[in-house]
Amino acid sequence: MSTRRSMPADILRNPASAPEGHRKIQWVRRNMPVLRSLEERFSREQPFAGMRAAVSVHLEAKTAYLALVMAAGGAQVSVTGSNPLSTKDDVVAALQELGLHVYAWHGATPGEFEEHQLTALRIAPHVVIDDGGDLVHHLHQGASEFSGDTLGGCEETTAGVLRNQARFEAGQLRFPVIAVNNARMKHLFDNRYGTGHSTVDALMRTTNRVLTGATVVVAGYGWCGRGIASCAAGLGARVIVCEVDEVKALEAVMDGYRVMPLGPLEEGAPCAAREGDFFVTATGVCDVITPREVACMKDGAVLANAGHFYDEIDLEGLAAMAGEVQEVRENLTGYRLGDGRWINLIAQGKIVNIAAADGHPAEIMDTSFAVQALSAEYVALSARRGAPLPAQVIPVPDEIDQGVARVLLAARGIRHDALTARQRAYLDDFNK
Repeated sequence: MSTRRSMPADILRNPASAPEGHRKIQWVRRNMPVLRSLEERFSREQPFAGMRAAVSVHLEAKTAYLALVMAAGGAQVSVTGSNPLSTKDDVVAALQELGLHVYAWHGATPGEFEEHQLTALRIAPHVVIDDGGDLVHHLHQGASEFSGDTLGGCEETTAGVLRNQARFEAGQLRFPVIAVNNARMKHLFDNRYGTGHSTVDALMRTTNRVLTGATVVVAGYGWCGRGIASCAAGLGARVIVCEVDEVKALEAVMDGYRVMPLGPLEEGAPCAAREGDFFVTATGVCDVITPREVACMKDGAVLANAGHFYDEIDLEGLAAMAGEVQEVRENLTGYRLGDGRWINLIAQGKIVNIAAADGHPAEIMDTSFAVQALSAEYVALSARRGAPLPAQVIPVPDEIDQGVARVLLAARGIRHDALTARQRAYLDDFNK
């Protein structure tokens, strides 16, 4: 395997902002003990020596540290963003100064964003770290010439896992993809606590309005929706959950939330759209909030999307209803409807906790990115041992999940029980 590959010139906005980017990276490093332990081991063992890696996750300080951990393990790394509004230009500048290949800037147009991702893939990666499945998509369509050496990918999100599974079921997946999102040390913490914390942070800092006593409508009660509902309720909000899955709807009821249809099922019928002050979508499907729901909303209602894709809120429909559109606060767009009501949209309907806040806390991303790094190592070592993984969506091995939890517990000075030999034998007999 070639140790270096000639790459195009870096694409970045402001190289002079690197010092602030270094400061941000150092801060998250101090608060990510599991990744620090991996950085130390990877530096000694060099599991990625001679390999190339492409990283596309929300390009801020925590992602930058993951990319640096991969580089510490011997990889030649190219980095790009997974969302134009989440890229931090100072962090990109810091990574360039540290010798990584970088292709991203904040606020990229759709055309620029795609160009940045395609340029990052010119590294012809052995390993892909992906968020939403974009890099894997490009390696199958549009940049397939750079996929010849690809040993596997590692996918961060629910949406990306579903995309890759659909590609596999269609018989089109060319290399294995590790379903990092499905690991317990990812979705039980990142999707729930990380999304909850950062989404509520985005609602408050963008609007400067209080959630206590407000009605927050959460559309979707997967792990992300659970986290948003829990954090909003913890601040004293009244929470309404809207859900199409009967089991999840019942779970929300048992968790203490009201469950209602988002829009009216018939003319004048009760619905969450009439009651909500804040609306957050977290479903993974399109057209969750449409003009039908907006027509019922209060003056001053706030809309936000916490899902990966941008079409959970019908932005064209909202714009068509408005006689006036203006930026009422930074990252907050007001739409004045024909009857004078204002409906407010955060971050253009893009993923709100990233585009309008700082994303998940460092302590949360420590576990997710540790699973990413260890899954990438699993892909690399399987190939080195002559047993490459099959071209399918593959669960994260239990030993990776357990290992990340073990390191984090130790870092926090927490001890826990262990099975005795007799208890283990009892379980072994029971499971025979």
